[in-house]
Amino acid sequence: MSEEFYELAGFREVAHPEMLVLRRAQDLVAAVRNAADYTLVQLLSRMMPDAGRIEVLVVDIECDGVPSRNPAGIQYRERLALRVPEDPAALVEVLALRKSFPVLIHQNQGTRDLAASLCLYFEPTPTVTRTWTPQRFLRRIQWWLEQSAKGELHPADQPVEHLFFASKFELVLPWNLDALRNAGDVKMTVVRSSVRPDGGGTFFLKPVGDRNSVPTNLASHIELPLPPVVQGFIERDPTTLGDLSDLLARRGVELLPQLIAALSDGVGSAGVPVGATNSFVVIILHIPMLREAGGEVQRIARRAFLIQGDLHQLGVKAGALYLHDRRYFVEVQGSVLARDPATEWKSEPVFPMDVLQFPDGAAARKQSSLNDEGPRGALVGAGSLGSSMLNLWIRARWGCWSIIDKDHVKPHNLVRHVAFAQHVGELKCDVVAELSGAATEGAAKVTSVRGDACDLSATAVQEALTNAELVVDASAALEYPRQASFQDKLPRHATVFVTPNGNGSVLMLEDQGRAVRLRTLEAQYYRTLIRHAWGAKHLEGNLGTYWSGAGCRDISVAMPYSRIAVHGSTLAEQVMLRSRFEEAFIRIWDRDPETGGVSVYDVNPAAEHCLKFGELTVFYDEGLTAHLKSLRLAALPNETGGVLLGYHDFNVGAIVLVDALPAPSGSLASPGAFERGTDGMLQAVQEASARTAEIVGYVGEWHSHPTGHSATPSRDDLVQLVEISLGMHGDGLPALQLIVGEDDIRVLQGMVRS
Repeated sequence: MSEEFYELAGFREVAHPEMLVLRRAQDLVAAVRNAADYTLVQLLSRMMPDAGRIEVLVVDIECDGVPSRNPAGIQYRERLALRVPEDPAALVEVLALRKSFPVLIHQNQGTRDLAASLCLYFEPTPTVTRTWTPQRFLRRIQWWLEQSAKGELHPADQPVEHLFFASKFELVLPWNLDALRNAGDVKMTVVRSSVRPDGGGTFFLKPVGDRNSVPTNLASHIELPLPPVVQGFIERDPTTLGDLSDLLARRGVELLPQLIAALSDGVGSAGVPVGATNSFVVIILHIPMLREAGGEVQRIARRAFLIQGDLHQLGVKAGALYLHDRRYFVEVQGSVLARDPATEWKSEPVFPMDVLQFPDGAAARKQSSLNDEGPRGALVGAGSLGSSMLNLWIRARWGCWSIIDKDHVKPHNLVRHVAFAQHVGELKCDVVAELSGAATEGAAKVTSVRGDACDLSATAVQEALTNAELVVDASAALEYPRQASFQDKLPRHATVFVTPNGNGSVLMLEDQGRAVRLRTLEAQYYRTLIRHAWGAKHLEGNLGTYWSGAGCRDISVAMPYSRIAVHGSTLAEQVMLRSRFEEAFIRIWDRDPETGGVSVYDVNPAAEHCLKFGELTVFYDEGLTAHLKSLRLAALPNETGGVLLGYHDFNVGAIVLVDALPAPSGSLASPGAFERGTDGMLQAVQEASARTAEIVGYVGEWHSHPTGHSATPSRDDLVQLVEISLGMHGDGLPALQLIVGEDDIRVLQGMVRS
């Protein structure tokens, strides 16, 4: 019985590969033709209204690693459609065209009556595209089919699919009280919090209309500015309104008229019924303090007093109100009908209140022992580390921040994030901005920028980055810092992260002039890991040990929030400190969670060099150059050489050289020739890769020239380059050859063209 296959509706057939428009589709055709296990069946093309052009390769694939009659139902030969989108940042989609193809776990969301879409990668798309080649892609498909057929693709730990007084009362003033009072048109009110078990409570002076001013808690208040007082004399706190009135009278201030005005406020011509009353009045004294008589005002001291009880009855006692038919009405002051001056009010008890104030920026920085206001900054990433660091900066009022993020809060984020349960579903940048305002009573305003920091076409993102003086990347990903390294109009950058197991953290900071970019600092960081014993476990656990959801890419790490807090505090403080200096900086911390001890390693940043090869640029640094020269000198008069380590990133068109391994044992060297041996070389490359979270690997070969010779390649050197290029063609990668001469260094690139 012949197999039935899905047809891709709306596509037209392309008669010849040369008629394909998309570069990736062309490269895939070439790779398919060179792959023994693939047969090209058909080429299709279609213009989509939203996605642009899509070109499809229909192929048959044979997989020797697929067991016959496997329980998954995958066959030895499968027909697939490789859908190549016009957007180069999007992945090539793989569709299984056999209608009887099984429904498996690692498939993208779809519909049962359409072709199955295979989920080939655990990593985010930018991570995949960074090193994607057609050849690797074809092998990945085979690996997926074979692992699925054996039931070994799904990790075992992934879930199944998803003042000054001792008083029990206090009054808290806003951080910007002077500005509010000077504005003149801002009406203030007092709001009371809940009563504490001892009967005390906290009161807040707020502008009317503040979102925390709940109408049922509003109360009358009186603000009285007093004449200046020379420091050193402290009044005894009055216990009654009469005592307070006498105290103020001695200073030339009459209390009663203002008390009458406050008690009459809100009654109106119709009066108010008995029982409808505010339960307190707060009297606030503003006292200018002098160091010496005739001197300048040093500060404004404040005291406050609380009057509790039925304030309409107090209004009657003070002659502000009268009671008629169970309603309170306002007395007409100065009227012949008014009764004799009231004195009963003087015995009304008053309670002193501690007067506190929310700190403004200057006060917060002084309390935090900071001498500078900090930069105009942008923070990329509002995750666990970014939110932790920003929380510390905001509370110290260091910097004026915008925060860029496109992700939202998910339930599992609450374990290691400043967010609360009510924030689940909200964008992290919005949540962090909201909490920053809440922590500082609005004194610190963080600008939330919703979007991807890599998308400089977004106006808000571009403005936040270009208007900043310092950008701190806490995204825990490679995409933004690498891309930012290629943006000349952006300001100085720093990147910070905590290692996957939470035992280490890293700060890399560009110099003020950005002569040394993050891309180069990253390479020097990797070289440090490769060369030092402690580097073996520094990035341990990079593959993730906790599944936060059922999707293939829902990979997180298992670590307590305490480790984020420890490293977040260190990194936040170090960014504040190191950003004062103009030099580039790399520092690495390793912490022993058992003892809490921390080892600190500094890397001296080296200058950057670059060479352009068509669409790719090769980057290396002066530290690597010095290393190569020392290896050459040590080997003279003979030549020497070894393996070049680095990484490719096609997203930014870069090959970055990280290190050069010395000649292994078994190498043959003379003054005129060098042949690299292989003893232990594979293991050394694998070790370097493991220490750098599988980022650094083999990128080519290096060798030296003897005394009196430049780095100009010989015929034999060019032959070697061809051999290296052929060897790397299987992965579709360019090969590099680096030659160290007596006074120069030359880098060559080779690549096989299909």
